[in-house]
Amino acid sequence: MIKPTMMIARFNVLAAVLLFAASLHAYGQPAGKVVRLGVLLFGTPAADPNLASFVAGLRDLGYIEGRNVAFEYRYAEGRPERVRDLAVQIAALKPDVIVVLGGDMVPFVKDATSTIPVVMLTSQDPVEGGVVTSFARPGGNLTGVAFVSSETASKRLQFLKEAVPSLTRLAVLWNPDHPDGEYRDIEAAGRRLGVHVQSLEVRRPEDFDGSFQAATRGRAEALMVVSSRLMNLNRPRILEFASKQRILLVTGWGPWARAGGFLSYGPDLDTLVRRAATHVDKILKGAKPADLPVEQPTKFELIINLKTAKVLGLTIPPSLIGRADQIIE
Repeated sequence: MIKPTMMIARFNVLAAVLLFAASLHAYGQPAGKVVRLGVLLFGTPAADPNLASFVAGLRDLGYIEGRNVAFEYRYAEGRPERVRDLAVQIAALKPDVIVVLGGDMVPFVKDATSTIPVVMLTSQDPVEGGVVTSFARPGGNLTGVAFVSSETASKRLQFLKEAVPSLTRLAVLWNPDHPDGEYRDIEAAGRRLGVHVQSLEVRRPEDFDGSFQAATRGRAEALMVVSSRLMNLNRPRILEFASKQRILLVTGWGPWARAGGFLSYGPDLDTLVRRAATHVDKILKGAKPADLPVEQPTKFELIINLKTAKVLGLTIPPSLIGRADQIIE
């Protein structure tokens, strides 16, 4: 005969097991299943600017490292010559999904596998780069999130012109090997707004000094940076040049303005990175990458650094300040 206390104990254990299984089912993961994600990084896990947000996004969806998800990292430690081999290595592991944090690495993964689902996080235009057929129907085994938007570059120049109506000379620092249409959009906006746009092409770190000298010779009043990995890796150098030359620095990503740049207007990066985690979740639940649209930004942030403006002797119109999502003082 089973004692009442034993029956209660068994009931409590059974209830706990059922509750745990139900929680896993609610997250779309069968009890006991551990999914394997291959993660390709250009730098290292500790230094990657987006990895923490991506992992947090997965955690919000119920994927907990050590419980129901395992990460297989491969990282180039900032050495581009290693990326191709690392892409082959990560494909050979045959993970459930490969996650690529960096658009310049995607072509190598595309070459390494045509069957394993791939979720990319890229600041390049994946259509212009030839890695997907279209944003709406990417085709193949790749999908993900792209930071690019056709409107942000011209809007950025509009905000700059509103802040400094007398602006007539703008230098644009960009990498022609980084596929997107931002420079074209800036040129078109410059013609419309009466601003002369000076092209400063930078493909390698050693190109920066010559571009800085060209901007100085061209008497640039502002410097706009088209975001790419090369620019982000050289951010301190670019910020130092703008500060020493007292040139307004404008970019598409918020961390630049928070680090001393004058103005940024672009996507909410944290939200976009978390959307990449949602793509992974959908694939693990049975969706095909070919049918998942490559997402583009829908939320944008205008950040103005008033501290920098004051150092440069600028008075920002209240109408522009009123539209900013963040003011740094």
